[in-house]
Amino acid sequence: MLKYESIYQSLLMQIQSGTFSTGAKLPSIRNLTGQYSCSKSTVLTALKKLEEQHIIYAVPKSGYYVVDNNLFKTPSSTDIIDFASASPTWHAFPYKEFQHCINKAIDTYQEELFRYGTPKGWPPLIAEAKKLLESYQVFTQDEQIFITTGVQQALSLVSIMPFPNNRSTILVEQPSYHLYMELLKTLQLPAIGIHRTAKGIDLDRLEQIFHEEDIKFFYTMPRFHNPLGTSYSKKEKEAILQLADQYNVYILEDDYLADFEYNPKNDPLFADDYHDKVIYLKSFSKIMFPGLRVGLAVLPPSIIDIFQGYKMTTDIDSSMISQAALYLYLKNGMFEHNKTKVSNIYHARAKILHQSILDYLPTYESSSEIAMHSHIRLPKRVNLKSFVYHLHEEGIYLDTVERNYLADFYHERILKLNVSNVDDYRIEEGIRKIANALENSQNYFL
Repeated sequence: MLKYESIYQSLLMQIQSGTFSTGAKLPSIRNLTGQYSCSKSTVLTALKKLEEQHIIYAVPKSGYYVVDNNLFKTPSSTDIIDFASASPTWHAFPYKEFQHCINKAIDTYQEELFRYGTPKGWPPLIAEAKKLLESYQVFTQDEQIFITTGVQQALSLVSIMPFPNNRSTILVEQPSYHLYMELLKTLQLPAIGIHRTAKGIDLDRLEQIFHEEDIKFFYTMPRFHNPLGTSYSKKEKEAILQLADQYNVYILEDDYLADFEYNPKNDPLFADDYHDKVIYLKSFSKIMFPGLRVGLAVLPPSIIDIFQGYKMTTDIDSSMISQAALYLYLKNGMFEHNKTKVSNIYHARAKILHQSILDYLPTYESSSEIAMHSHIRLPKRVNLKSFVYHLHEEGIYLDTVERNYLADFYHERILKLNVSNVDDYRIEEGIRKIANALENSQNYFL
């Protein structure tokens, strides 16, 4: 081992063991050269390696200090099969590559990072986002694109702000995204639901609601619905757009899994919106990581000024560091390269999930889509609490859709099945154990 490597290892061990705690100052270079009986340049090489790994930092004319003595540890393997978690697989994303973008953004765009940006978002990122959106068949103008602090912020803003149609009631699919259901409840906003199943929604019922109710906008996930995993057909999407125009209702399209679409003909609602009724939302939480907190909102011209005014009162503008890093990640081609890699990982799991449901649970209603999450609808006789507990004891973690409904809407007995955190070889095993549990009379009401 080279001398500087042994010094590096020695200092690293002392930092990890707590001999040098977070914020502690390391011995001077003179002391280290004496302690390790080496030259100044050898010590500096070891210190540089620690600094490049963000373990220590230098203060001119003062010395070197510990940034943090808690280093990343690879999560230990587990026997748990977690169908409940919807978080992306942590090791699927190339953090090192994105770290380069963060460091480069700080080095290159220092001036922009130390002043407030624009309420719409950083212009270079908006220009790159426009190109990305076009790959999803979302063709729009720069002025219609807003960078938001995650899609959650966009959902909140459009829900509370007034709309040109002067209406107040929000229509949501049932079940739907649980955090949006919680937002409606917390803000006490007027909302009603429309039933969605593996077969879609009743379009006649949708027209009746549009006609009779005071609908401001319809919140929908046309593809890879959360939590069902289903998608609307082209005919259904055309009908929804026609009804929205006919009854002057806006559509809030949450396209959070656009990056996982393998059918080039399955376009978003926005692609066929010729009457400026669709608000398009795009998240990076699944294809990258939730902590990025950057989302895209594409708005009809009629609500741009209102949205911008409301956004300015919440955060002035979204994180400039995140925006600059994402800009570089998109511009240099890293996003496109790793999107393919990550989506292939999930698509492989989705195919196993789909086939496992067909093999072991063929009589239960489920999604026909090949997506990272699906569902099965359980009979009313199943004791859901006992069923979930029984499987939990066997190391199978499950989640129901209780949180995915409005309080006053009928809650169906649906089991969510998400494989974003389940290794390929464990998926079939997990579905088989669920099927076995459904054959156990102890999990049914007498």
